[in-house]
Amino acid sequence: MENQEYSVGLDIGTTKIVAIVGRRNAHGKIEVLGVGKAKSLGVHKGIVNNISQTINSIKAAVSEAQSSAGVPIRKVTVGIAGKHIRSLQHSDYIMREHPDKFITDDDIEALKDQVKKLVMLPGEEIIHVLPQEYKVDSEGEIQEPIGMHGKRLEANFHVVVGQMGSIRNIARCVREAGLEMEALTLEPLASSEAVLTKEEKEAGVAIVDIGGGTTDIAIFKDNIIRHTCVIPYGGGIITEDIKEGCSIIEKHAEQLKVKFGSAVPELEKDSTYVTIPGLHGRPDKEISLKTLAQIINARVEEILEMVNTELKAYGAFEQKKKLIAGIVLTGGGSNLKHLRQLANYTTGFDSRIGFANEYIANDKNQYLKGPEFATSIGLLMESLKIRDKKQNAELQEPVQEPVETKAETTVPVAETIQENVQQAEAVQPEHNVSEQQSKKAAKLTFGQSLMEKVKKFFEEVE
Repeated sequence: MENQEYSVGLDIGTTKIVAIVGRRNAHGKIEVLGVGKAKSLGVHKGIVNNISQTINSIKAAVSEAQSSAGVPIRKVTVGIAGKHIRSLQHSDYIMREHPDKFITDDDIEALKDQVKKLVMLPGEEIIHVLPQEYKVDSEGEIQEPIGMHGKRLEANFHVVVGQMGSIRNIARCVREAGLEMEALTLEPLASSEAVLTKEEKEAGVAIVDIGGGTTDIAIFKDNIIRHTCVIPYGGGIITEDIKEGCSIIEKHAEQLKVKFGSAVPELEKDSTYVTIPGLHGRPDKEISLKTLAQIINARVEEILEMVNTELKAYGAFEQKKKLIAGIVLTGGGSNLKHLRQLANYTTGFDSRIGFANEYIANDKNQYLKGPEFATSIGLLMESLKIRDKKQNAELQEPVQEPVETKAETTVPVAETIQENVQQAEAVQPEHNVSEQQSKKAAKLTFGQSLMEKVKKFFEEVE
């Protein structure tokens, strides 16, 4: 199988690293060829804090994905998150040299490149430049300007910015693991690709991806990205609270959260207890599920209040910006029991759990259904988009070739003519050959006669 036939998404998360290999089938659905998963060591709240451990974790996940897919992995599309991520709104424009020609992708890219030259804070770098609405001359609210005519091309942009050091660290880990980074994508944008429908993006929706170290938010309205942010709290801090509140080790705290945790204490019975084994001969410990739910509830409410703050910052409670499709919860943290009910109550928006395998064709055993795979599947989808775009560009290349071909063929034309003449001479009839020989002889006699005249001149002088 050729490398171009498939794509790879690599999710470098706080709790796990996932590599997914896949391709599009004949019906346009995604066919997963292999999945690799490894415990994430060296990543804290979405930021790499130990290079060597992160490299080893990436290698382990990629190796497993290669084995299950049976193909070599070289290029990967990688996700980025972390508290250093911020976004801003920016408007910019370009004046087109040839307004009589219609607007093309090159014009859009030129406008994006201009936005990428924005001066950021020290140590910051632009990750994404996402167009929202275009304006051609005096005509505004254009979503697709390609094919239109105009002199001035203007657009509103959603610009995603991150710390240069964090971006470089991720790039180095990928490179040191023997891989090439095809693209770097903001994780909530990747998750939205995997779990949101076009109708939801049109109506207005917020995706809330609760990961191990961060909670990522992306808001869409009128099929346009409107707001993105990263909250530096996730499922890991809930586990930490359980560990401290119940005085147990982290491993048991995580198991308690996953198997018995609830976000709403009122729905748990006072009389239900779970037993945790004691350490090194110490007595077992009994923990009330209601107490456990109260610990979880306090932290989840705090995270949801931060989500609410971001929704207000966007203006989701205004009539024009209202999120008709509500909230879609995804990520490993969304597996928490009764989380949806608490989200409905806290935010006032209707919510659902976003399952990650909606676009997967061959997930018969429902392994990839878990919302914890949303980001990695979204990154795979993004990688497939990049591959499709490259293939389309390659298919369009022959249309632009005539200009280049003319430039290239102007040089060898003379050589071609010479070859043709030589071939023509080679196949000329005998009388033509003898004619050429007589001409050659005539030239020689002329030379000889000239020499004779020169000799005579000197003889006369003497």
